[in-house]
Amino acid sequence: MGMGLGALGLSTLLSDELFKAAAAENSLSPFTPKTPHFPGKAKRVIHIFANGAPSQVDTWDPKPALSKYAGQSIPGGRGVAMASPFKFQKHGKSGIEVSEVFPELAKHVDEMAIIRSMHTDVPAHEIATVMMNTGSRQLAKPCLGSWTVYGLGSENQNMPGFISLRNGGGLPPGGTQNWGSAFLPGAFQATSVNTQAGTVEEMIQNIKNPYVSQTEQRRQLDLVHQLNELHSQNLQKDAQLEARIEAYEIAFKMQSAASDAFDYRKEPANIQEMYGNTGQGRQMLIARRLLERGVRFVQVWAGGWDHHQDIETKLPERAREIDRPLSAFLTDLKERGLLDSTLVIWGGEFGRQPTRDRNGNDNPGRDHNAKAFSVWLAGGGAKGGTVFGATDEFGAKSVVDPVHVHDLHATILALLGFNHEKLTYRYNGRDFRLTDVSGQVVKGVMA
Repeated sequence: MGMGLGALGLSTLLSDELFKAAAAENSLSPFTPKTPHFPGKAKRVIHIFANGAPSQVDTWDPKPALSKYAGQSIPGGRGVAMASPFKFQKHGKSGIEVSEVFPELAKHVDEMAIIRSMHTDVPAHEIATVMMNTGSRQLAKPCLGSWTVYGLGSENQNMPGFISLRNGGGLPPGGTQNWGSAFLPGAFQATSVNTQAGTVEEMIQNIKNPYVSQTEQRRQLDLVHQLNELHSQNLQKDAQLEARIEAYEIAFKMQSAASDAFDYRKEPANIQEMYGNTGQGRQMLIARRLLERGVRFVQVWAGGWDHHQDIETKLPERAREIDRPLSAFLTDLKERGLLDSTLVIWGGEFGRQPTRDRNGNDNPGRDHNAKAFSVWLAGGGAKGGTVFGATDEFGAKSVVDPVHVHDLHATILALLGFNHEKLTYRYNGRDFRLTDVSGQVVKGVMA
């Protein structure tokens, strides 16, 4: 027994590569790196979720016809046309038109594949938010990040493979379903962190045990592993028990690994200045540090886009919060040689109407629209300088090459190296997948 404990203790001193090899052979860790169905260009993913539903006709999808019909009924439609108060200009070698609310992001259009023909099922925030994250609007299903880590594992065995970053406030519509693993093993759900806090200890509460030393914690965990092995040999393997033990193991390793990764103050002053001394800036800088350290999937919640009124003032204010930090993030990834292998996704849960909000007021906004919105991809195999699909002349409905949420998910998985129809998990007597029973890969946005 003593020799067994000694051997387990010795494993913590071995190199990371030896640990990965042992884990792969014995299936000790759910985060062991795995090989996808075919070589994927994206090795990691960051999803900047603009929840609240940004207006496509005021950001990425210019519609001059709205100015022509401003104040008039839209032909064949309902409501009074509302021209965008923002100017669009061509940028980059590709000449893609971008709204003036994104002056910094516009510099990166040659790296973006902008899908202007997105559509979803229901224009309700909670349903559509969960749909965008999990591919389901009814039953609780594993989210995109969970499927990614389930399929690929992680490149860092000392950190969670999937981390969700929030910047204060309450939970988004749909709550924890948005980063949950549902029927996949619990280890694949996200670790949710509120980056609004000032210190690492405040961001990740109880990250360190003030009462028991790390040496003693290691001895305790080694004993738990040994007892679980005896339980498995003499009785049976217990998936829930093993998931709990794995959670303890990750928590132990995170004491040093996470403390370093989340401490953005270790970055040089010029890098911190590039991202900006704001909540969103710090959030994006932490995201880069996590991806750089091998975290497979990072989700950044960047909401505040539900503009039913005063869109002329409120939309540019919200755009300003993400414009510089996200532009800095893209620049930083490119300079570090990480952009080509990192898939960057930006978008919300649905779009907005081209008409004045039905509630009516002196400072109008736009109502919900499930039939048209924009999402863009960059890096990680995305075809830069591309506009895919189109809405009608008013931006009310996707009419050319419509892309459903299931199609977007199928494309993301393809960029990671997966056939979305074959990345499955058997539960309750049937094989489930992220794209349910549909989804087509959008090859037009793939390099």
